Amino acid sequence: MAKKKKKQENLPEGMSRRQAKLAARAAERAALEKDPRPFGGLAAEASLIALQEFAPSATAPLKVRGFDRDVYVATVLPGASAALIREDEFGGNAYVALQVQSHSHNPGRDLAFALNWVKNNKPGATLESTVADGTEPALSELLDKDATLDIEVYQDFSWWIPEGATTNAQVAQSMQAANDSVIEAHLVGESITGAAFWANAGGGKAYIRWVRPAEEETALLNALARVAARGELNLGEGTKFAGVFRTHGLIAPVFDLDPQVAFDSYEAELSRVDEALEKEIHNDAQLDSEERKQLENIKSRQVTLR
Repeated sequence: MAKKKKKQENLPEGMSRRQAKLAARAAERAALEKDPRPFGGLAAEASLIALQEFAPSATAPLKVRGFDRDVYVATVLPGASAALIREDEFGGNAYVALQVQSHSHNPGRDLAFALNWVKNNKPGATLESTVADGTEPALSELLDKDATLDIEVYQDFSWWIPEGATTNAQVAQSMQAANDSVIEAHLVGESITGAAFWANAGGGKAYIRWVRPAEEETALLNALARVAARGELNLGEGTKFAGVFRTHGLIAPVFDLDPQVAFDSYEAELSRVDEALEKEIHNDAQLDSEERKQLENIKSRQVTLR
């Protein structure tokens, strides 16, 4: 009896069946590998990271290519869900969240997955999980790389419920729990490079966490060390430079503050430090002994979030 012929396959030129399978598996793994700069290439990179890591309650409109519904990126949505589309009677706006219950280690791809989901779903739908599975387009295909974010910060989660809408017990309970845990926070430094949030953590502590934009890491750390060596790495009397976070490929300096001082009183000092860092980033001279000491101190107090 004659052997059955194998099903005709379209193989890449020069590849055997086995090689094609191995290449396909490698491509799948590569698609899900951790991206060191998940929002890299976007002008809104620092703002997206700040919203994901440091802002309790905030939203910002997003212009999504090929989609005429209003879309907002948010910190948290009810139930820590990934995305939702409001009913048309309540405006039909779509929301995608950065702080979610279920996620992968690639928040940029997760965001692309959620944005692609809202493009393909109807009002009233909710996306519970935003885990990217490799089917989503690149984030750069959905968002304008030059667009910045106009962030609105809230002190509670009342924006979850559109005006005139009724809520079920589950949503009401979720909102109450979120409101009970939210801390006071404000976006500060309108004219500075990157995105900075002031927050009152309670217990007599307040701080500013300042996500710097994409800068060469060594140059930025050296710049921080030079400014610190001059005694200028602070935001005025009663403030202290606390160290830096490293998150999603960017550096975020942190300053400890007096919570009794108004959040909007730091604008001038933030601008001063910003100008000093911008100048020193381009200084390629060798660090002196005091600057090297400050650099080691900064490195010893680095905390990597993800």
